[in-house]
Amino acid sequence: MKLGKQISYTAIAIALSTALTGCFLDGDEGAPGPVGEQGAVGASGSDGADGQNASAGVYLELIGRAQLNPSNPLGAAEIVQFHAASKMIYAINSAATQPTVEMIDASSLTNEALSNPLTADNMTASPLVLPTSANNIPLASPTSVAIHDDWMAVAVPAAAKANNGFVLFYNGLNATTPVFVKAVEVGNLPDMVTFNAQGNKVLTANEGEPSGDYGVDPEGSISIINLVDNVPADVAIALTFSAYNDKQAELEAMGMHFPNPTGRTINGKLINTTVAQDLEPEYITISNNIAYVTLQENNGLAIVDLSDNSLTIKGLGFKDWSKYQLDGMEDGTVSFGQYQDVYGIYMPDTIASFTWKGASFVITANEGDAREYFFDTLNEAGEQDEDLCIAAGGQDFDSDDGCLAFTEETQARRLDYAPSSNLEMIAGGDPRNSDFTAHPLGRLTVSKVLGDQDKDGTYEAIYAYGARSFTIWDSNGMAVFDSGDDLERITASIHGNAFNNENDENTGDGRSANKGPEPEALAVGQVGDHTYAFIGTERMSGIFVYDITNPYDTKFVDYVINRDVTEGGDLMGDLGPEGMAFVAANDSPTGEPLVIIGNEISGTVAVWQVRAK
Repeated sequence: MKLGKQISYTAIAIALSTALTGCFLDGDEGAPGPVGEQGAVGASGSDGADGQNASAGVYLELIGRAQLNPSNPLGAAEIVQFHAASKMIYAINSAATQPTVEMIDASSLTNEALSNPLTADNMTASPLVLPTSANNIPLASPTSVAIHDDWMAVAVPAAAKANNGFVLFYNGLNATTPVFVKAVEVGNLPDMVTFNAQGNKVLTANEGEPSGDYGVDPEGSISIINLVDNVPADVAIALTFSAYNDKQAELEAMGMHFPNPTGRTINGKLINTTVAQDLEPEYITISNNIAYVTLQENNGLAIVDLSDNSLTIKGLGFKDWSKYQLDGMEDGTVSFGQYQDVYGIYMPDTIASFTWKGASFVITANEGDAREYFFDTLNEAGEQDEDLCIAAGGQDFDSDDGCLAFTEETQARRLDYAPSSNLEMIAGGDPRNSDFTAHPLGRLTVSKVLGDQDKDGTYEAIYAYGARSFTIWDSNGMAVFDSGDDLERITASIHGNAFNNENDENTGDGRSANKGPEPEALAVGQVGDHTYAFIGTERMSGIFVYDITNPYDTKFVDYVINRDVTEGGDLMGDLGPEGMAFVAANDSPTGEPLVIIGNEISGTVAVWQVRAK
């Protein structure tokens, strides 16, 4: 059969060749004829359909700024929310002498960019003083605020570690006269509060942090308060993690992290921390009736189906730094390198959500957070006493902070590695005693709980806190996109040696060995037909903008910063973005989308307008 086909193809080729050859026997071609007359013009076609709006991206302009507590700004502006009907910004003020939510009138804002952005104060704030107790339980400063229509919910921990916290409900926001309605008890140390999209549920992430000596260690939890007929219930639903107390090994295999002093005796108490005590919910976002809750210190997500309040946990795993550029040394310069056996623990703080093709995606700001707890060991003179600290089982002593009950962090140079191994070369010595090229990661802040796989005292890998990035995850907990080393490389290109600055002093490269820029604040919003993510870096204090419309095709769009980073200069501008709120164009006083940012260190609330290019 193969031979027959070959013959057939050959016969066809010969026939074609003969036919073509015959054409060449008819003589030479004649001269070209004259050009014909122009044909009649055809009728005009109908207009085509309008083209789709093209997007050249967006950029940010600072149009509003309020300075809270000028004499004591630290903590004055953390979490922020916007009330559309009254054009009022609500901001937590933890620096006030009384527990306070600041009401900042944004109704008069215009499209005009501020001419003096570092020092401007063009919005007026008035304090809403909160109750100092609920159900006869003294309260601490508020931690979070949420708004839906005419309701406001404020999360407030109890003053004592052993007591649960509360959500304070206010009504009357439409008339700009919030009135206290009721306090509903939730879990221990509510750190974040949010409404669902329908406004009929309020959720809190309750951290349940231990006391300094682990003498009190409440369980972390999630609380749900239903609103029936627009009235908050008197009792919250409590979701706990006790069902996971016998599943720590499974969770660790998923890439979760459980650092605690279990097995040690501190202040006369033998510590035995359960999984439920160790898990500390941090932040919540809700999408398609599913709540996603960051478990920051544990490097995981809790996922709650609000249709039946069922709860599952996902581990986030670790970031392989060998695929990216990392500056892990504070030598005063931009010093990137790629390193094997070095990993990042995502440990996300803020989380937000969006949809693409009807599917839910979440985005996390991967700040990182190490545990470190101190307690007092005072002598008769009222001074911290190192001998009393040692007797109490303290891990270390600091004359200012007191007795160290537990810390998981250390510097890479203090760990033991196999002789002549890769880690021994890059992290096994103090670069300040030799040179930074010899041991570039010697002072990198790492976890001593992770990396010693066989528990023989020799570390095969080092794990640094945070991922210096933001990550987009699908609803299965799978990473879709990570910004990699963008945040550091972009700021290094713009600021040079002033990148990775600290937020309470101007020291360039001052955070490279410890979590770098620390992405923390986060918001997601729709501008036209595009979805954008806005990411604030707590230390560097800059704001990044990414187009995440298609999470599988994420693009960097813009970077802005309202801060003077002059080496050794005075602190000026907005420092330490902690919380963000996106305002859609149809809710904005300017008719353009806004991003409102609470800056914890400078105590300022900044309003950025989102403009199309």
